[in-house]
Amino acid sequence: MSGLPDQHIHPVATGYAAKTVEKHQEQQDLVFYSGWFCPFVQRTWVTLEEKGIPYQYKEVNPYKKEKHFLEINPNGLVPAIEYKGKALYESLILCELLEEEFPNHKPRLLPEDTTERAYARIWIDYIAKSVLPWNFRLIQAQEPDKQKDALDELNKALRTFTEKIKGPYFLGDEFSLVDIAIAPWIVRDYIIAENRGFTREGVSPKWKEYADLVEKRDSILRTQSDKEHYAEIYGRYLRDEAQSWVARAIRAGKPIA
Repeated sequence: MSGLPDQHIHPVATGYAAKTVEKHQEQQDLVFYSGWFCPFVQRTWVTLEEKGIPYQYKEVNPYKKEKHFLEINPNGLVPAIEYKGKALYESLILCELLEEEFPNHKPRLLPEDTTERAYARIWIDYIAKSVLPWNFRLIQAQEPDKQKDALDELNKALRTFTEKIKGPYFLGDEFSLVDIAIAPWIVRDYIIAENRGFTREGVSPKWKEYADLVEKRDSILRTQSDKEHYAEIYGRYLRDEAQSWVARAIRAGKPIA
């Protein structure tokens, strides 16, 4: 195996995402460091697009990180933002920063009411701690019995989430940060559908209706690359060869949130 087993990834965004990147090359006060393929990146990217915040897009090659990027973010992870002389990272923290720093950019992605906002954060936390770990365990599991167990647990976690969907989006009529937190894994669920027996209908009809709606959102479509370029990346996960921090954490039985 190569010392850099994930290095053979397409270097830039394609499809709809490439058109979005093209529109954000001019210098701006906010610089968005991205990796087109990363679901955590997509959360922050969707937030920027939803709110219409001016930003400069910079693609980061995860295996040839520029010195400046490592200086502002020693962890070397995307997404990251450089703004007002500060380097900031972690996808959901960045989403909340954008919500608070640009209040005049609509839509608002968290409720104004503080108790409703806390409720939204509870379910964002649930996604991070209960949904995503089972998603990654399912992708990386190699033995059939472990795949079955992970699929059962993922379906169970998604059903719990689905019970709280007010409709059409999680909090009701308005698209929110709760929807953004889970959307990248909705648009990538074809990977576990094709390789691990997952179906949206297998969760519930209500989940399928919700997932079908979210994946058609304009900001989601604008931040997606062509499917063919995800194949190399997720092939590594499906063979449990990926060396991302998430993949290593799942193998070690460590939390990812």
